Amino acid sequence: MTLMLERQTTERVPHDPAWFPRVLGDLLSIDVPAGHRAEIVADSIVLSPWPPPYYTLTMLAIESQLSPLTPDGHVLMGAPFLFTFPVQERALQPEMYAVAESAFDTDEYHLDGQNLSLAVELTCPVTRHHDYGDKLATYGKAGVPVYLLVDMEEQRTTVFWEPGEDGYTERESADFGEELRVPALFAREPGRRRHRSPHTPRNRNTASTRR
Repeated sequence: MTLMLERQTTERVPHDPAWFPRVLGDLLSIDVPAGHRAEIVADSIVLSPWPPPYYTLTMLAIESQLSPLTPDGHVLMGAPFLFTFPVQERALQPEMYAVAESAFDTDEYHLDGQNLSLAVELTCPVTRHHDYGDKLATYGKAGVPVYLLVDMEEQRTTVFWEPGEDGYTERESADFGEELRVPALFAREPGRRRHRSPHTPRNRNTASTRR
């Protein structure tokens, strides 16, 4: 059984610059249960479970494909760091991400979301509405160059790019087992690799990626 808890934050006051720092402080003071993460999503503090162990194969496959394309000075990883987006008043913990190494030069317990070059979310039943809704909007409006959304229930991957004030303007999807183009992801030569999904037979390749 999975559990998602939403804690209502203090009442929103339009254009109140103190709201986000106050709620972020509340979030950082929470004793988060093991195996869970705390985020600020859709004006609420949300506690949700980290992906189950069988998601690991997909995450490792994504890492093996995209790590060679990561630009100098950036790292691709899945450590549970909180990224803040003050303008959008959000604080998110993507399952995987590419981020500038300089982002870790801080004593804070959260990192600046402006340092992200890629955010990756893998859906689960209790949080997929945030992955397709508030998180999609946040990453796009904040200018994260690429958002890779892996739908583990539908076995379909969607890549979003060309961020702007209204969110991402471009997208492309592919079912697991089909080739997916990841355009202009990193400033390296395009590559083509494959990975397996834990939801498919071990001899079946899932979506490959390329720029």
